[in-house]
Amino acid sequence: MEARLDFKAVSPEAYKALLGVSMVAHRSGLDKKLLALVDMRASQINGCAFCIDMHSKDARSWGETEQRLYGLSAWRETPFYTARERAALEWTEAVTLVGEGHVPDEVFTRVKEHFSEQELVGLTVAVAAINAWNRMAITFRSVPGSYEPAKVT
Repeated sequence: MEARLDFKAVSPEAYKALLGVSMVAHRSGLDKKLLALVDMRASQINGCAFCIDMHSKDARSWGETEQRLYGLSAWRETPFYTARERAALEWTEAVTLVGEGHVPDEVFTRVKEHFSEQELVGLTVAVAAINAWNRMAITFRSVPGSYEPAKVT
């Protein structure tokens, strides 16, 4: 696989804008491991190998277990996730697949049980951001494998 173009180099402004949106989510107070699960689940749905590679590496560097990462695509059938994580994953799927039936009221009701309004906005920004990153990486064929997470100190 060969990249079509390096969008970061071609348009640093676009890259910085997307990075800024992602940073809003990461400054929202949500746990970074939860956000990594959200990023991975949306990336699985969208088929973004580059982002799956990146976020699985980040999640492992933050202490996430292999078992939970491997089970993520079947999260409903496993006991590995908390009720809060399950709500976030259900929300991630609904927002990512918004064109298939919008975001159902019952999903909103369930996610509100586990997240404050401010957290819910942060979670939704995280889902929107990863969907944008997925579209950039897929469109321009970002090549997975070379990403290295920042060293945890």
